[in-house]
Amino acid sequence: MAKLEKDLQMAILSMPQKDKDKLLLRLVAKDVILVQQLQFTLVEEGITVEFRRDEVKTAIDKLYRLDAMSSGYLMMDMRYLNSEITRHVKVTKDKYGEVELTMKLLKDCFEKQLKWISKYNSKTDTLTNYVVKRTDFLLKKLVKLHPDIQFDFYSDVNLLLENIYSNGTSFYAVQMGLPKVFEISESE
Repeated sequence: MAKLEKDLQMAILSMPQKDKDKLLLRLVAKDVILVQQLQFTLVEEGITVEFRRDEVKTAIDKLYRLDAMSSGYLMMDMRYLNSEITRHVKVTKDKYGEVELTMKLLKDCFEKQLKWISKYNSKTDTLTNYVVKRTDFLLKKLVKLHPDIQFDFYSDVNLLLENIYSNGTSFYAVQMGLPKVFEISESE
């Protein structure tokens, strides 16, 4: 981000309030995430976090309702939904939701699209690698949360790890050193 010269800062601050307001609104409108953050905090007053989380869950359910044409298409769709999770977190600062939604994305992949991830081969290589990397990301986020919140995810994360080590993803799980069992730890 460019730093403003002192002379320019002083000139902007000395502008009439009406002109500064117009300039501020024009600048804010250029940043889509900032607009959504302001909408969430100022208009929605932060009370729509559950609704927003449910919208992402619905999108995940919609993805897995359809049968993917290939492991590559499934991975592209998962990446898109992961970007929606990231957008949700940037807008709402919902750390619990980040873990919950990422867990759902990964767990449902094993439950509803197992044929694309059950065996490791050249066609599933990229997808299996992606799922293991997202799981590693999930575990790193999870250990930063309070132990009581970690407990909420304990059985789901262990089921996910069990699936990872009993399917085509085990190759990358071993390579990356993913634990076979998740243990609740004190948050950092």
